[in-house]
Formats: sequence, structure tokens, C-alpha cells
Amino acid sequence: MTLPSYSPSYTSGTSDKPLLGMTIGAMLDRTAEKYPNTEALVCLHQNIRWTYREFVEKVNEAARAFMAIGVKRGERVGIWSPNCYQWTVTQFATAKVGAILVNINPAYGLHELEYAMNLAGIAVLVTADSFKASDYRKMIYALAPELQTARPGRLKAQKVPELRGVINLDKRKHDGMWTWEEFIGFAGDISQAELDKIQGQLQFDDPINIQFTSGTTGNPKGATLTHHNILNNGYFVGESQLLTEQDRLVIPVPLYHCFGMVMGNLGCITHGATMIYPSEGFEPKAVLQAVHQEKATALYGVPTMFIAELAEPDFETYDLSTLRTGIMAGSICPAEIMRKVNDKMHMKEVQIAYGMTETSPVSVQTSSLDPFEKQVTTVGRTQPHQETKIVDPANGNVVPRGETGELCTRGYSVMLKYWNNEEKTREAIDDFGWMHTGDLATMDEDGYIKIVGRIKDMVIRGGENIYPREIEEFLYTHPAIEEVQVTGIPDEKYGEELIAWVKLRPDADPVTRDELQEFCKGQIAHFKIPRNYKFVEEFPMTVTGKIQKFRMREISIEEMGLKK
Repeated sequence: MTLPSYSPSYTSGTSDKPLLGMTIGAMLDRTAEKYPNTEALVCLHQNIRWTYREFVEKVNEAARAFMAIGVKRGERVGIWSPNCYQWTVTQFATAKVGAILVNINPAYGLHELEYAMNLAGIAVLVTADSFKASDYRKMIYALAPELQTARPGRLKAQKVPELRGVINLDKRKHDGMWTWEEFIGFAGDISQAELDKIQGQLQFDDPINIQFTSGTTGNPKGATLTHHNILNNGYFVGESQLLTEQDRLVIPVPLYHCFGMVMGNLGCITHGATMIYPSEGFEPKAVLQAVHQEKATALYGVPTMFIAELAEPDFETYDLSTLRTGIMAGSICPAEIMRKVNDKMHMKEVQIAYGMTETSPVSVQTSSLDPFEKQVTTVGRTQPHQETKIVDPANGNVVPRGETGELCTRGYSVMLKYWNNEEKTREAIDDFGWMHTGDLATMDEDGYIKIVGRIKDMVIRGGENIYPREIEEFLYTHPAIEEVQVTGIPDEKYGEELIAWVKLRPDADPVTRDELQEFCKGQIAHFKIPRNYKFVEEFPMTVTGKIQKFRMREISIEEMGLKK
């Protein structure tokens, strides 16, 4: 590829396939008509196994039930639950009636729940009874004590004034709430013709989903996404993997996140592939069992999930030979882990996908046709029908290829807005339609993009800009290290100094700080060698498996007495 002497860090993704100009409901109907007898949904922990014909019937039934309880186009329906079949039925049923599904993080506490429900103005909440240590029902009653004496669907609550109805997925009856079975029973009040009429009026540019971004600083923001945003993103992520109706995808990532509901669910229904849920929350053994039992061809996960699966004591007893492809995303993917997934899990065509909630989520992706070196060292190239540029954060100018700057993306996948937050929307999307990611990246001569860190993660030590990703990649080559994360902490002399949090392999001999420093000497620049090390069993994480570096920094500062 010959480039001019000055080659700007800009690319656009080309494709011979057009964007899908339809709603999610129309797409599901088309797929069910084309592949009626193909398995659509396998939910192992609930013993559910539905073909596309059966699945679309369940979705239509729930859609009619939502209409029967008064849910209208544009109204917000919240869902607060771990992975289950009702989550997915709700996802597609709300899309068919034009309601906006609001995904609530299963890890949210009471304060976060109240904030999310009032920001989005949720009218109906679909909720699990509990998950792990969280008692959802107790929190809902604390937030809306009026529910205990209200008739189901007739709630008037002081703290959440727009909430009128709660559907609890537990089989037991609870005060003021419908059970799922009671809710579905209302479907008989609405005809299929009435649903078809409503569905036919919807537009693919209608907002259909609100997803809250991780609130690492301040309150979470509600990224507002359309049919067009997420349906096309799921489709092109699947196209990159060459998915067909023959593929069976294991989805252990949370459905409330774009990774699960867009790349997973919508990626499958746009190709007639099978959605497989191994458990309600991530369990490495359940994932391996699901691949083995269901003869899965594809598997999704964040790097920490693949690390946990590879570390399972009985890993070798599972037959993973049917695996072909999949996605590793959600956070920066260490090259060493990628190589093991390629070899030990037979995922020769596994791909890296990069993006953010605000871009539906994927904007950059590797291909199975990419050279191996590109697959393990970059996040790929710009996705079809999207644009990417890398700019100098100081002035917004596009930087030459090879130089580091902020990654920006533009195209069909960029969200409409942050719900009820014009100020933050303007900060994120500039006047030219570019979404500013906050990620530092480089672009090479062939358009491959490498993420080198977050603007706010960059460590400035004695005037030197240090990108933790580079140091982590090197430390992963140490035979005793299973996982490592590097961040900055305050230092009187240099302004900032590095600390590496290290998780050793269970079968590894103990390693000391001095030994790790010696391992680094002569291999990476002296100022990049971490001076501090913390040996851990686990890392502070979000529910989606993203490691929270800001918490690592806070904990390190506290433990080392650096608050001053």
C-alpha cells in the first residue's frame, strides 16, 4: 500500500454489504421466517431450548402483554436482572412495541438504582428477585415502600414518581408486583394484528435502548441508542466472524451490556445463529461445559474470562474442538492470552473488537484474515460504514500515522445522545459528528489501530509519557504471571511512579519485587520499569469484567500512605 509522504491517521471502513434499514422487530420476524426450525435460544441454567419459530412466538406474546399493561412507543421499560431467557424476550418484545429498554447494571445498589430509574423515567421495571449478594426485592421496596400496598401496575411512589408497574421474575407472588407468568397472561387482551400495526409504525431511527456508561467519575450517563445503531452493529460484528445459521454462540458476558445484547443477541438473530447462555453470571466451568455439551462454534468474553477458563483445573477434560471463532473484547487484550486462546481453545479465528457503549459498541475489529501478528498486537481496522481518526488531544488536529493521539469515531453507530444530558453529549460528540473516545491510540500504514491506554490512565513520570499497556504486555511474558495491571501513583520526586499489581499462576513459585525488576532490566526503558509491586489474588472489577484502575490507584495510595 503506497501512501503519500504525509499520511494522516484516518480511515473509513468499506463494505459490499449495505446497512440494514429496518427495525429490530422486523429483522427478528425475517429471520424466524427464514430459519423457523433452527435453535434460536438455549438457556442452560433455565432448561430452555427454543427454535426461531418458538422464540418469535414468545417475543410476540410478551410484546402484546406490554401493550396490554399500557406500555407505549417511547416509554421506558427497565430491566434489572442477570442473564436469563426473560431478559432476551424483554429485549425483543420492547423493540416490537417501540418502548425504550433501559439496561440496569445487575451490580447496582439502591442509590444507583434510584438515580438510573429517575434519569431515564422508567415506567415499568422487569426485575430478578435477587442476584448473588444483592436483594433486588428488598431494595425496590426500600425505594418504593408504597409498592407493598399498591395494586400491581397502579404504583404511585414518591421517590420514583414515573414508575407504575413492577414485574418480578421470581415464581412467588410479591406484594404490588406481577409475576412473569401473570404479566404474560395479559397477552390475550391484545391481538397479533394490533401488535403488527404498532410494529409497522416504528422507524429504524427511533431510540430503542438506554445503556449506562461506567460511572468511574461522577454519575453514570445514559447512552441512547437506536434500532439502526445496534442492529447494524450486531450484524457487522457477526459478518466479520462469517456467522451463519450453522453457528452456535456461547454468551457468558452480561446481557445488560452491549457485548451481550448487541454483539451477542443481535449478532445471532441477524444471521440465524444460536444464542447459548451457560449461567446467570459468569462461571468458567459452566462456559466450558456449554461449549462441550452444545458443540459451540463461537465464544465471547473479556480477557479476564478467557484467563479464568484457561486456568480451570479440569480444562483439558472439555472438548472445545468445535470452536472456530469468537470475540475477545471489553478491555485491552494481552497478546499472550490471545495466543493461548488461539491454540488451547482451538479459536483460530477469534477476533478482537474495540469500542464503547456510545458507539453501539464496536467501531474497530480484527479479521480472521489478518496476519497473526496484527491479530495479537492491534484491535484491527475500522468497521464497515464507519470512520476513524486519531487526533492531538491538545488541539484536535489529525496526527500523522504512527503517532499517538485520541481515537475518534464517526458513523451509523454513534449514539443519539446521553439521555437528558445535553452538556455531556456536547462534550462527547463534536460539531462534526465525531465521538471522542478518551482512548490513546496509534494507526499504522495499513490502517491497523493499536490502543496504548486511556488519556486519564497515561502516567507522566519525570516528564516522560508512559503507557501502562506496553509494560503489561511485556510482564505477561514472565512465566509465573497469570495477570498483571500497571497504573500510576503520586511520587514527590517524579510526580508519578509506576505500580504493578501482579497475580501469579497457582502452580508458580513465589516471585519477588527484585526478581521482576531484574526481569525488566535491559528489556524495557529504565523509566518504564515499575518501582512498586503488589501481589494479589484478584483485581477490583466492574460486573462486566473490566478492571478498575482508578480503584487500584486509590487502594495503592491508601496502603502506601500517599494521600498527602
